[in-house]
Amino acid sequence: QVQLVESGGGLVQAGGSLRLSCAASGRTFSWYAMGWFRQAPGKERGIVAAISWSAGSTYYADSVKGRFTISRDNAKKMVYLQMNSLKPEDTAVYYCAADRHSLSDSHYEYDYWGQGTQVTVSS
Repeated sequence: QVQLVESGGGLVQAGGSLRLSCAASGRTFSWYAMGWFRQAPGKERGIVAAISWSAGSTYYADSVKGRFTISRDNAKKMVYLQMNSLKPEDTAVYYCAADRHSLSDSHYEYDYWGQGTQVTVSS
């Protein structure tokens, strides 16, 4: 069992940066692949980035490649999403999720979810 709590969202101007954090509880956190997803009003939840349990593999949605970086610290049970060069289209609720199996870009594969944190990018 893993509980996830996101933080770090907020309002930022276009071109700015934010760092999202996801704090996990549970003894087996290091076994899980982790992902960041986002959902804008009227749109489906979609992958932003994912990272394998060892951090040896990462995945990024095309729309964020070169701007966002996912990382994790298994000792601290934390996952991070550094977001640079933010655009208004990045506005969404961002969710942290844990996958018991392997790194995946599908939200159907993830077993545990946080409550989400709002990111708003003004133009």
